[in-house]
Amino acid sequence: MAGEARERNRVAASNNFRQEQRGVALRMAAALCVTVLVSATCLYRGAAAPTTLADRLIVTARADVFVLCWLAAAIGNVARLRFFSAEDITGSDSGNATAEVERAKAVLQNTLEQVVLAVPIHVSLAVLVASSVPLIVALAALFVIGRLLFWIGYARGPKARAFGFALTFYPNLAGLVIAVFATVRLSL
Repeated sequence: MAGEARERNRVAASNNFRQEQRGVALRMAAALCVTVLVSATCLYRGAAAPTTLADRLIVTARADVFVLCWLAAAIGNVARLRFFSAEDITGSDSGNATAEVERAKAVLQNTLEQVVLAVPIHVSLAVLVASSVPLIVALAALFVIGRLLFWIGYARGPKARAFGFALTFYPNLAGLVIAVFATVRLSL
């Protein structure tokens, strides 16, 4: 009897996992489609408007201010939650963070990882691609929208945060691929 119950639980958990995976995959595919569409549109439109390196770097700095705002907001959120929680005010070394602070720390960690990718990629595009201004602005805008959706959806689970995560990551990846191609092209 106990073995049958365990098997039913295992099958149910496996089905729930597959359903969750499908939901995550669909949302990530949707974000990939948005990224490809936006990137291709920007590359096509930007091709007619090359700018000076100084102008591209100024636009990049302005766009990345908004990217960095998300990192500051995530850091501030963890600090705010700790300040108002008797269990968390002592910081990470106590080892017993509340679930709310753990979620906020996970959002912060992921945001930090994405910012570390985004900012240098945007600078690389500005330096390597003369017509990169529309693309850099679009990648930063997708980052901002993606982070908002990721943050809002995080507590509701993988499906709820998948689109936001992917709308942050795939634009970073697209920018990186474009920068690599520009590097190879310039090296030939």
